[in-house]
Order: sequence, then structure tokens, then C-alpha cells
Amino acid sequence: MAGDDTVAIDNDILTTMKAEPLKAVTPRIRDGDILLCSCDEPFSKLIRWATKSPWSHVALAYRWQGVGRIMVFEAVQKIGVRTVPLSSFISRGASGKKPFPGKILLARHADYADKGGGDGSAAMQRLADFAVDRFGDPFAPGEIAKIALRVAFGRLNRKTPKALGPDKEFICSEYAAKCYEAVGIKIEWDGRGFIAPADFANDPKVKAIAQIKAI
Repeated sequence: MAGDDTVAIDNDILTTMKAEPLKAVTPRIRDGDILLCSCDEPFSKLIRWATKSPWSHVALAYRWQGVGRIMVFEAVQKIGVRTVPLSSFISRGASGKKPFPGKILLARHADYADKGGGDGSAAMQRLADFAVDRFGDPFAPGEIAKIALRVAFGRLNRKTPKALGPDKEFICSEYAAKCYEAVGIKIEWDGRGFIAPADFANDPKVKAIAQIKAI
């Protein structure tokens, strides 16, 4: 796709939108863009089962000028909150499995520019500060259990008890949503269970930019 043209996201977009090499997509990537993934790893399958959707992982892109790389902010089961280069992100799964066990869609929230977001902006700095301040937060076994229970409540369409709410044990989509809250953007969801990758795809203000070819 050329320029900044966008299309609405639907569940079959990964088959209807042609995958492009990272080199071709790179010029279109902006700070704060969304990486929506459909993966086949065990925890990803659990997310897909809970949400009845193909989407299993969400991360955010950020151009880290100091190292000359596009980095990815993400929360990964068992590892926790981290950053990796986008070039590495598209080549292996959260468990280190190669090649990447799924497909990757680059997307963008329409409100981000309206909130002052953009490369080097104050809003982007707030998002980056929130994201970076949580690097290294580990997921202990008890925290993983809380995440699993939130997923279960979501599958049952029941509201999650406050005691199970995320503190430093975000799943990927909860972490990305909190990063967006730092710039005043709220991802729409039903308030039950947990904010899921599917909620990003279903938000009417989130649009597809390109499918990145996993390697």
C-alpha cells in the first residue's frame, strides 16, 4: 500500500492484504504504531480461544534514535515487559522460536496525531517514559496465574474481580493500552475479563497500514 492509505481491520485481513518485507514497510512506520499479531504459540492460542478472534499479541513500535533502530515495546508471558529491535521481533516468537510463528500487521490509532503524538513529540515521550519505566518487570508464577484467571473471566463474559486486575503483570494488550493511556487514548473494550488484542483490532479508530512479512 502506498503512502498513508489505511483500511479497516477485519479478521481476514491477513489473507487479503499482501505481506511486504520490513524494508518496504519501514518508511511508513511511526512512533506509537501498533503491531497486531496472530500467533500459534501456547499462550497465544489461549488468548485466541478466550477472545474468539485470530489476534493473540499486541506491541508498539518506537524509533529509538540513540541506537538507530525501530524498537518494539511489549509484554511477553514468562519474560515480562521488554524491548527488542523490530528486525528481531519479526524473526522469532516470544519463546525464541524461529521463524516467527504467525503473522504481523502494522496498524495505527487515528487519535494519536490529534493527541500530539509523533516522532520526537512530548506525547510520544510520555508514552515512551511509561513503557520504559516498566522494562524488566518479571511475571512471577502467581502473576501468570492472575493473567490466566483474567483470560478465563473474559472467555466466560464475566467482569474481572478487582483483586485480579493488572498491577505489574500485564498481558501484552493491557500493557499497550496503558502506554496509550499515558497520552490520553483509551482503547474501547467491554469492561469484562481483560483488554485483549482483539479489542485493538475492533476499535473503529485503529486502522491497518501494512502486513509485515515475518521471517
